[in-house]
Amino acid sequence: MFKREIISEFKQWADKNDRKPLVLRGAGQVGKTTSVEIFSKDFDQYIYLNLEKPEERILFENNYTFNDLLMTIFLYSGKSRKKGKTLIFIDEIQNSSKAIALLRYFYEEAKDLYVITAGSLLESILDRNISFPVGRVEYMVLHPCSFREFLNATSETESLNLLEADVVPEYAHDHLTSLFKIYATIGGMPQVIREYAESRDLTVLHSIYDSLIISYQEDVEKYANTSSQLQYVRHVISSVFTEAGNRITFEKFGHSLYRSREIKEAFNVLERTMLLKLVYPVSIVQLPLIPNLRKRPRLQLIDTGIVNHATGLMGELVFTQNISDVYRGKIAEHIVGQEFLTTSYLASNKLQFWVRDKNESDAEIDYILPWKEFLVPIEVKSGSIGKLRSLHQYMELSTCPVAVRVWQGRQSIEKVKTITGKEFSLINLPFYLVHRLSKELNRFLK
Repeated sequence: MFKREIISEFKQWADKNDRKPLVLRGAGQVGKTTSVEIFSKDFDQYIYLNLEKPEERILFENNYTFNDLLMTIFLYSGKSRKKGKTLIFIDEIQNSSKAIALLRYFYEEAKDLYVITAGSLLESILDRNISFPVGRVEYMVLHPCSFREFLNATSETESLNLLEADVVPEYAHDHLTSLFKIYATIGGMPQVIREYAESRDLTVLHSIYDSLIISYQEDVEKYANTSSQLQYVRHVISSVFTEAGNRITFEKFGHSLYRSREIKEAFNVLERTMLLKLVYPVSIVQLPLIPNLRKRPRLQLIDTGIVNHATGLMGELVFTQNISDVYRGKIAEHIVGQEFLTTSYLASNKLQFWVRDKNESDAEIDYILPWKEFLVPIEVKSGSIGKLRSLHQYMELSTCPVAVRVWQGRQSIEKVKTITGKEFSLINLPFYLVHRLSKELNRFLK
């Protein structure tokens, strides 16, 4: 089972008293359809409709009343409305604007039915004329598999139990670190993890990565609105993998002659497909958390494993002892960001980082986490305390009593002083515990 955590989220959705049709968002190949099929085992009946098929799309295009539509769907599927709990999954729903509009009636007139929808091009139409019924649906975002899902899929049951213990025993550190290194190498795409679980051979994964990249490149034509935009988007997709984890400039991006406006528009198109995220910095140390859109964003790609493959870093990761030593630490930062994203299925879940708003300052914090009344700084490092120069500068400005270092060392908490003598607590968190950062902060900030 590759999406154990999302199944739990599905169950919480299904148990709601005021349940609305669920719209699944996410890039292609992250396991949306597979996850719903696994979840369907909890139901008496499962109806799957793919609106890429004309015969299934026409069910929604006819001018039926809503009750007649429901009767037609059940008749077409060979199911009965009266036979227990029924889950209806409408896939590729972007092919029918009428089907999208009809979702409101599933909420208003058929609350006994459980309805989930998804679509490979869903993100590209959310801001066009086709819109989902406001207040009548809810959204959930799927990302590549988390480290815990990787352990589950590769039958590392005992390791998963250790990871979910209230306190992870020290003897498990080296083993869990080794497993996280594999995860950081191959990434979290379900198809890749499935193949690795069966073969335990990294060399057989190359063709899967290639097919994933090609499929995303071929989809570009569907995302672009004009021939010129198609040209810009193609260029961005061909260049982004070598820039993962870097702060980018739109002007002449990827050694091109394209202007800032053209490239930014292409990035915005691809960001809506959820193939990448533009992570903008903040320059403040207190709430509210407002990104500074005038500063250069950092580039987060859909999956670290694809980045490793596309940039030829996979072999280097295999033979490097410390993840933070690869590609100037960018891969370590990137996989930590990916883990942060998998901790929530909310569309509002975002990454943020900090830069000092001062001329000639290169102070930068890898991630900022809103927590209670604080903005907690998070650095991804392997070095000693003395090398956390940006973290010290942040803590000089902040009232937050705690900072976090994600590293390959063991879990601990220590007292640290800035240059001026200001004291704060530093939580040292191993890579494999990134998913429970909130829990660790809860322990500290009671």
